Amino acid sequence: MFVPTKWQTMLGSGLVALTLALPGPSLAGPVAERQKSGERVPFTAGEMATARPEGLAQAVRIAGDDPKAFQTLIDGASKAAEPWLVLSGGGENGAFAAGLLKGWTESGSRPEFGIITGVSTGAMIAPFAFIGSSEDAALAKAYTEVSAADVFEFGATNEALTDTWPLKRRIERSVTGNLLKAVAAEHDKGRRLLVATTAVDGERPVLWDMGAIAKAANDPKDRPRALDLFRSVVLASSAVPGVFPPVMIDATGLDGKAFQEMHADGGTMTPYYLAPESTLLDADGGAVHLPTRTIYLVVNNKLTPDFQVATRSTLSILGRSMSAAIKAQTRTALALSRTFAERKGLDLRIAQIDGRFTRTSSAPFDQGYMKALFAHGAKLGREGSAFEGDAVAGDVPTGGTTRRVKAAERPYDLAGR
Repeated sequence: MFVPTKWQTMLGSGLVALTLALPGPSLAGPVAERQKSGERVPFTAGEMATARPEGLAQAVRIAGDDPKAFQTLIDGASKAAEPWLVLSGGGENGAFAAGLLKGWTESGSRPEFGIITGVSTGAMIAPFAFIGSSEDAALAKAYTEVSAADVFEFGATNEALTDTWPLKRRIERSVTGNLLKAVAAEHDKGRRLLVATTAVDGERPVLWDMGAIAKAANDPKDRPRALDLFRSVVLASSAVPGVFPPVMIDATGLDGKAFQEMHADGGTMTPYYLAPESTLLDADGGAVHLPTRTIYLVVNNKLTPDFQVATRSTLSILGRSMSAAIKAQTRTALALSRTFAERKGLDLRIAQIDGRFTRTSSAPFDQGYMKALFAHGAKLGREGSAFEGDAVAGDVPTGGTTRRVKAAERPYDLAGR
């Protein structure tokens, strides 16, 4: 299977996310047949707004742009005052966050996060991080031992350029009830695991309470549907539109009407999820009180331009354009988050792939690159120099040299230098 060089940059927020042995949909049974047929039952925005995933009585999601619903969700988490961990998309660059978590554990200073949110590759990492440091080894393996063949093969359909059957098989082998039990146990402690997808039909973000889904699996009659839904949500958060197939989720309206919702990459709406957009913008009616004072944001991406002469091909042109768009979107989101944090008096600490990491990737899923990035993240995690604003001083590259500075004096710009 041939994958054009640098295609992983094009897929930025989702490709490596899909390489992890974590949730995705089961294609067995009537759902698969409906997906293959391409036929969809029509429904309205109102019907989708009040629908629930088929077979689950409890509420397991909210509209990600609804500040009141978000406030209610976090108010129900007794541990929400503890530090938050926000994980961005970034494809194979998720190796950075995976390594950072491992090094953070080794430093002995890794917090128990009250809220963890994930988008795209961040959605794949989030369940591991939520369960705790016992899953560091699983994360290391997932982000250093994968290849493109473990994820997809080219085979265009009406929905996407690729077929992800290899990933689906990995998911079926890897996701067990034990994972959901572990997530449910942490949920019962008052912590929350939240994953964002994009509702393609409604053009709105959807925020899924993964712990609530996991708890539904405690009921034997709900277990199969809960397991399928947990898988589907994380896969959907990573399904780059047009590149990977969207995920169809069975839903039932208040009147009993059954239909399928189409969900895709959470990164389509936002590179990471901190709070509803209206809250970040301080728009009327968007006020949300975050009970935490400290937020750790991990940006799994390089935000500086990456020069490469594009070929006169669809994939190359699309890839370069998407890479630029993702970086621009992330820089804008960071500026907005910084303003929000200053306005609310929050300690927002940002880690990103900055000038301290200079290695480049020669091909998609380059294991040498991913291992080096994982090791880099682990080193920063151990040293306590990953996050802007860390209490521990860090090495900051300046004009080709490195100097030691105090955290309070640490320079930062949107280029990551």
